[in-house]
Amino acid sequence: MQTFDDFRQLMTIKRYAPNTIDSYRGLLIAFQKFLGHDHPIDELQDRQIKEAVSEVVVAKSLAVATQKQLLSALKLYFKEMHRRDLDFYSVYPRVKPRPIPVILSTQEVGAILSHTKNLKHKAMLTLIYALGLRSGELINLKISDIDKHRKLVHIKSSKNKKDRIIPFPDGLGELLNKYYKEYQPTEFLFNGQSTNQYHAQSLRKVFHKSCKLAGINKKVTLHSLRHAYATHLMDAGTDLRVIKELLGHNSIKTTLIYTHVTNKTLQHLPNPLDFIK
Repeated sequence: MQTFDDFRQLMTIKRYAPNTIDSYRGLLIAFQKFLGHDHPIDELQDRQIKEAVSEVVVAKSLAVATQKQLLSALKLYFKEMHRRDLDFYSVYPRVKPRPIPVILSTQEVGAILSHTKNLKHKAMLTLIYALGLRSGELINLKISDIDKHRKLVHIKSSKNKKDRIIPFPDGLGELLNKYYKEYQPTEFLFNGQSTNQYHAQSLRKVFHKSCKLAGINKKVTLHSLRHAYATHLMDAGTDLRVIKELLGHNSIKTTLIYTHVTNKTLQHLPNPLDFIK
């Protein structure tokens, strides 16, 4: 079975994000497992690879996002490791309308955090919400990235290799100091049980467990805390351009989706019934 370790090493040298490296390698391993030992992907022709992609999408009922990521992993693998440029146009999923995110209210976020009893877990979920972080950004956050004197946090090499500076809220100080004294991390702010960094899958499990304990029935993910951060800022009257920079969006169009879900807009929207005299 191809382990794709050389590909992982190459992505590491080229400074791909750790989450991307793990995801791409995991998808390639799963794809090779689907093909079987007798059909190494390195020996397949372009047509055979596309046929195999079509088969695995149907057989495994892959989500659109997973299908796109698998194609990206295959394309990069063959380009970097075999100098082959694959054209996946015929099996690339059609672009679907971007759904409006499900938003947690401030009360629901408070309930999730209050039902997170483990100090490290509570600190992680609180930081994601308080700073509007992606899960990978939290996992890659180092102690040195937090400037206590200037009250700023430096998010480095996030999505699209874009750095950004965000304010460090005063309300985080007590919780983080308590966490730091108990766990004493060294380089990364949050270590795993046996690794230098916390694992993304474990963090997702923490979030869903807290949601269950808090009685949250909405279909939400860990990323919903970031959505809540943006929406609650907009509800408070924060300028859309400021929110764009805080989130690290490349385009204001991405940030505009929160205008569809902000309570401030919806609550002050007149109703046609009010026009009837």
